[in-house]
Amino acid sequence: MDLLEHQGKQLFAEAGLPVLPSVVARTPQEARRAAGQLGPRVCVKAQTKTGGRGKAGGIRVCGTAVEVEAAAADILAMTIHGHPVEALLVERAVDIARELYLAITVSREVRGPMLIFAREGGVDIEELAKRAPDAIVRRPIDPLLGLLEYQVRDVVDAAAFGPDDPGGTGAGKALAEAARSLWRLYRDRDCTLAEVNPLVLTTGGEVICLDSKVTVDENAFYRHPDVVPPPPEDDREAKARAAGLAFVPLDGDIGVIGNGAGLVMSTIDQIAGAGGRAADFCDIGGGARSEVAQAALEALFAGPPVAAVLVNIFGGITRCEDVARGLVEAIKAARVDAPVVVRLDGNAAEEGHAVLEAAALPNVTLALDPDEAVRLVVDIARKRAAAPAAETAVVAPPDGAEA
Repeated sequence: MDLLEHQGKQLFAEAGLPVLPSVVARTPQEARRAAGQLGPRVCVKAQTKTGGRGKAGGIRVCGTAVEVEAAAADILAMTIHGHPVEALLVERAVDIARELYLAITVSREVRGPMLIFAREGGVDIEELAKRAPDAIVRRPIDPLLGLLEYQVRDVVDAAAFGPDDPGGTGAGKALAEAARSLWRLYRDRDCTLAEVNPLVLTTGGEVICLDSKVTVDENAFYRHPDVVPPPPEDDREAKARAAGLAFVPLDGDIGVIGNGAGLVMSTIDQIAGAGGRAADFCDIGGGARSEVAQAALEALFAGPPVAAVLVNIFGGITRCEDVARGLVEAIKAARVDAPVVVRLDGNAAEEGHAVLEAAALPNVTLALDPDEAVRLVVDIARKRAAAPAAETAVVAPPDGAEA
């Protein structure tokens, strides 16, 4: 679960990382009052779970209360990369001498935590990785031994603070302590990502976390009752979370439901390879029963209309028969008229096929293997995209309700 900047900074402060005084505001008037507490110069920052806020105009430095209120009104009216801005962080502004990058994340390559540092941070860190990959320090962290002192020294050496840098050797010590604190946060809070970009050296010689990006493993929330996940920004995500499903909204027009994250991601990749675009990532889990399959379909159709749906199930613990029953119940209950392509394989697959065939739903097509399922659903989506708008898939309202 990605946290908003102000939530991440709260965890930063608790872990001993240096952050600036700040106040969360949800109206221009609250932002102006916050500026009065923090002034004279403050930064007004959009609180959304997306990058590129600065380039989109969602971060502004203001010198007066009038400027703060005007900037807050503008930013609160924005939608950044599809995310409406509903809150602001009003933070004391500082003069920056240098921008750095520091993060700890899960590395698939080493199958464990990875420390990443770059002496250039800010909005173009991705370009640095392409332009000068050797400028980025990467050190795998042993989960049992933790962050070691030689790895901390590697970070400080790579920063190359010189006599012309504010703070001198003191800045190096502050950077070292920031690296140690970030590891403690990552470890103690069950993070999959703890990132500071930029980590700045101010003209006064202080090392400050100017931004935060923290992702906490949802499966560990029971160990952290004080970490309140932000509410879902999407109706589909909200319904899925209520049903205990893993759901990520995407920007395509083909709904995807599967059991197991690897299978769902593989299906999404196959759809992309065939020229289609997935509308979501929805994992119903390894032991999903009929009610879970029904909840997944209901969550999917709580959002924008989709052209078609692909349900890809490989039964291990899951019985394909149970999933088939749930799909039939959901399609009938919600009166779904979007085409649904279903691939069932593994445990009780034949029984699942029998359930779907007996239901004889006109909009359900059975596929024998993943390749056929992807080909069918992409072809259907293309044809429906080319059809008049009136033929776009919808979910009919219950009997007696207004359309």
